[in-house]
Amino acid sequence: MQTKNISEILKSNPYPGRGIIIGRSADGENAVAAYFIMGRSENSRNRVFVEDGDGIRTKAFDETKMTDPALVIYNAVKVMGSKLIVTNGDQTDTIASLMGQQLTFEQALRNREYEPDEPNFTPRISGILHFSEEEFNYAMSILKTDNGNPDSCLRYNFAFNNPQAGRGRFIHTYKEDTKNTAGSGSLLSFEGEPVPVEINGSIDEFINMVWDSLNEDNKVSLWARFINVKTGKYESRILNKK
Repeated sequence: MQTKNISEILKSNPYPGRGIIIGRSADGENAVAAYFIMGRSENSRNRVFVEDGDGIRTKAFDETKMTDPALVIYNAVKVMGSKLIVTNGDQTDTIASLMGQQLTFEQALRNREYEPDEPNFTPRISGILHFSEEEFNYAMSILKTDNGNPDSCLRYNFAFNNPQAGRGRFIHTYKEDTKNTAGSGSLLSFEGEPVPVEINGSIDEFINMVWDSLNEDNKVSLWARFINVKTGKYESRILNKK
């Protein structure tokens, strides 16, 4: 599959929803992870990312305007020893808890499905980075309905070993902002395998490029981290619209 320009992908889609990017920096020294959220309702837009230990979580910007915290307030990133987990929902906690009981990433996600936000039934997207012996690999997952039918949950898992320098993978919740074939008005779910994308520049250049490429009206928050594969030291950035 051809490697694509992440900026062009984002600029062509005003509402990809929530998205995860994982890969390796162009100089080969760093593992790269990023996560963004978007929103169209006041409740979804009333959020920011905040640091929580080595991870991050979503938080209401104005608590008095938060009408429903379900599905919008959660731990987005957690670190477990040599693993970093990043997801678009509270499955972060499920993965961390069950991996702590010796289940695999894939086995932990067997306990979850897509989000119960009818009619969209938003996919749950997840990623994990494993570090060992001055190297890393990563995996990604998407849980979604079968073409909008909530009676069927499709589970796709993707593993990436020996990530190449300057290359990553991008997965997001919504394919495009159009109605599905049933005409319900719901958003179409992401299809296919995570998209191969270019990763260039420093952490600041990278996060600013992603942020500037997201639709101005719909973007809410963005987090990125560069982790030195040999030393484990990392740099993180958070950008909030609020």
